[in-house]
Amino acid sequence: MQVTPEPVLRLIDELSRLPGVGPKTASRLTFYLLRAGAEQSVALADALRDLHEKIVFCSKCFNITETDPCSVCADEHRDQSVICVVEEPLDVPAIERTRDYLGLYHVLHGAIAPVEGVGPEDLKIAELIDRVRQLQPKEVIIATNPNMEGDATAIYIQRQLAGLGVVVTRLARGLPIGGDLEYADEVTLSRALSGRNQIGQVNLPGGQKGV
Repeated sequence: MQVTPEPVLRLIDELSRLPGVGPKTASRLTFYLLRAGAEQSVALADALRDLHEKIVFCSKCFNITETDPCSVCADEHRDQSVICVVEEPLDVPAIERTRDYLGLYHVLHGAIAPVEGVGPEDLKIAELIDRVRQLQPKEVIIATNPNMEGDATAIYIQRQLAGLGVVVTRLARGLPIGGDLEYADEVTLSRALSGRNQIGQVNLPGGQKGV
């Protein structure tokens, strides 16, 4: 005999599919919405519908946007000579909060992770290469997360851009190893941007540089 009504079980099941939401959290959220009344549930449903009906990917940088191209790509005052490459759309507002970066972006939508079956062909890397060829920027900043997958992605992109006449840099290690860019504070991100290094070079004691 089923005690819990089917609509409640269905919502619990759908919420528990979200990352970081287990069955207990899904149950608490479901009963919160049930007690909150229909108005809040309808507002949530409307927001979820708009998420898929009104949000698209920018055809240039692949960031999320309501208009194509996005506001950054359409802004003629942005520095066209620099492209900052990030893993996810959430990384863009994180860097924008520093107020130190005025160039363009390119969103990969992930990082190379062979264990999870994610290869270069699953990301927007080919589109980045084409974009670099078209725009011919002076610098490409690799701002992937400072972890194994982010480093592997950065190295792969640097190799793909070799010979295109563009300087490829990586954010300085002011960022915590293994952390995600979206959780970094503005000061840390700002220092990482200003202290970025060219990929392939490592700062050594005494100001020397090694490969």
